[in-house]
Amino acid sequence: MKFISICFLLFLTSLQAAEKPNVIIILVDDMGFSDIGSYGGEIETPNIDALAYGGVRYSQFYNASRCCPTRASLMTGLHPHLTGIGHMTASPDSNKHDKGEEFPNYRGFLNRHCATLAELLKPAGYSTYLAGKWHLGQKEKSQWPLQRGFDKFYGCLAGSTRFFSPDTDERQGRGITYGNEPVTKVKSTTDRAYYTTDAFTDYGIKFIEEGDKDKPFFLYLAYTAPHWPHQAHEEDIDKYRGKYKMGWDKLRQQRLQRQKELGLFDQELKLSPRDEKVPAWSTIEADKIDELDLRMAVYAAMIDCIDQNIGKLVTSLKKQGLYENTMIMFMTDNGACAEGATLGHGNIIDINKRNLETNNNYGAAWANVSSTPFRLYKHWTHEGGSATPFFMHWPKEIKAQKDWYRSSAQLIDIVPTLLEVCQANYPENLHGNKLHALNGISLTDSFTAKPLKRTKPMFSEHENNAFMIDGNWKLVGKGVAAAKGPNIKKWELYDLKNDRSELKNLAPEKSERLKEMAKAWHAWALKDKVYPKPPSKKRKKK
Repeated sequence: MKFISICFLLFLTSLQAAEKPNVIIILVDDMGFSDIGSYGGEIETPNIDALAYGGVRYSQFYNASRCCPTRASLMTGLHPHLTGIGHMTASPDSNKHDKGEEFPNYRGFLNRHCATLAELLKPAGYSTYLAGKWHLGQKEKSQWPLQRGFDKFYGCLAGSTRFFSPDTDERQGRGITYGNEPVTKVKSTTDRAYYTTDAFTDYGIKFIEEGDKDKPFFLYLAYTAPHWPHQAHEEDIDKYRGKYKMGWDKLRQQRLQRQKELGLFDQELKLSPRDEKVPAWSTIEADKIDELDLRMAVYAAMIDCIDQNIGKLVTSLKKQGLYENTMIMFMTDNGACAEGATLGHGNIIDINKRNLETNNNYGAAWANVSSTPFRLYKHWTHEGGSATPFFMHWPKEIKAQKDWYRSSAQLIDIVPTLLEVCQANYPENLHGNKLHALNGISLTDSFTAKPLKRTKPMFSEHENNAFMIDGNWKLVGKGVAAAKGPNIKKWELYDLKNDRSELKNLAPEKSERLKEMAKAWHAWALKDKVYPKPPSKKRKKK
């Protein structure tokens, strides 16, 4: 009888494990809020859109405004400063972003007082895979994915690579790694030329197909697209050539109109003014239009290719009978990227030169379109830099929701959500190190369209830019969080319910509210180790 009872308990345990969902987090890189079809874009993204419409779509979700801080928060459930990546990950060939032991929250790699999702889900019975961009520590092998809980890894350790030929890039640490070994010669996984977006997807599928069928899996699929360098398959680019000759002014208006038709924004929402450094399209010289059209076409093709690959992934899941019990999350790591020259940087016309570039891009002129209807970009904590498309799709547990989900949320809510649905624990200590406590909330109420049970404001800081969101109120500032302390004069205040575009600064008329929120932000910044902050190096005057 005792033997039968033990067998029954083992059966229940295995049954419970089998019911745990598979989890896929899809993170895209430097994509703007309005680029995909389900958030207002004209770029063809039918596979992404089908997942969005088949699950719960958030209208107000926030990342950490930059590549590696977002990845740090996404993987650990902590604000990035607590993980050791208060600003940026240390570059493979420089110690610039490692501020030393005096500033432990600005070391440029994940510390051991945080746990990655892979480290948390593995004890709960999960196989853990990473395909794509790591960008959370590279200097020492102890900082790499396999040493932070992942069973398998194929991708780039650094923040960016060339898309067609990462193996011939002479810059240190900008190649592809498989497991713990560098890939000296990349091989195409398709019938086209090698391309990282294709390879990351195919290796992710390979990991799943070859994995232990008795265990649920966690796949972190972290694309480098559409981060610079802007490079894409020519047949994908050809789909978009000529479509952008209407110019950025008209395209911004069209995207906002689609967003309103989708119900994402109400009819009263105003489009932010064109970025003041971007010229009106009507002033562009005729001989420049083909180049500018191509810059946006290449960018669009990169996103189109992501969508094609997500379609391939979904097809594989369905073929393996895994689709119904696989939870898929989708988001971007920051707002659109306006780095470099306003009208774009680097070679774009010459195909061979374009595909050997390391940082060519489309500039603020087109990034302003990607941010529609918001202002500002990656780096900043205004809506254009920190608001991301976000949806969760899980056929077994999330029914398709017709309406947009309106409760606001942010990255630190992902880990608590997955710990709940994956029946995993968050320990006080890991490998002898005390872990920082989680402060995010579970998003499971959104599965059935219930409001989230948030009792505290949301906070963010990156590169001296910062925000606090409390209900409909958003305190936000550029350059407000200096090393010597916050500058209250740089804070702005917006009512997001009536002004999501952040056009009417209410700071002068709501000064008491601003002071209260500024005080609360500073208290958070001290608790979550934004401070002490290393001083910025002053640029030498020429």
